[in-house]
Amino acid sequence: MRTLNHFADATSGVVYIHSSPAALCPHVEWALAGVLDAVPGLAWSPQPAAPGSLRAESNWVGPVGSGARLAGALRQWPLLRFEVTEDPSEGMDGERYSHVPGLGLWRGNTSACGDVVLGEQRLRAMIEGGSRNLAADLAQALGAAWDEELEEFRSGGDGAEVSWLARRVG
Repeated sequence: MRTLNHFADATSGVVYIHSSPAALCPHVEWALAGVLDAVPGLAWSPQPAAPGSLRAESNWVGPVGSGARLAGALRQWPLLRFEVTEDPSEGMDGERYSHVPGLGLWRGNTSACGDVVLGEQRLRAMIEGGSRNLAADLAQALGAAWDEELEEFRSGGDGAEVSWLARRVG
């Protein structure tokens, strides 16, 4: 009998380092290399939204779950502003992780279009839980505070480059 694998082995995503002190940049690269077993070679550029800090982004390919491991590796530096996305793959939802100093780490499931998706049971729990402020609970679940804080950092200014990271899967 043949065994069917209904789940993907590999996926892809993007790591956005929106702002980092220059002294942390080598540590960020080592953390990414440690998770993906690939030398990132990030192209760091100035971050206009935070003078004196640098930004970089990299596409990545790796095993399903790499997005969570990347976010976990990066969150150890509370001064970083970053986002990690993991694309949906066969049998798996996509994910987005956002980190902002002072707010910490936020995680959400994403659709194929990148929209944050709230599951039926989570919505029911908010409604049935007698929330005093359903709008605030929904904003928290959608990561609104993180989006608001990161929006000015997302454009990156002129000359922003993208690097590709890949990890052999199989």
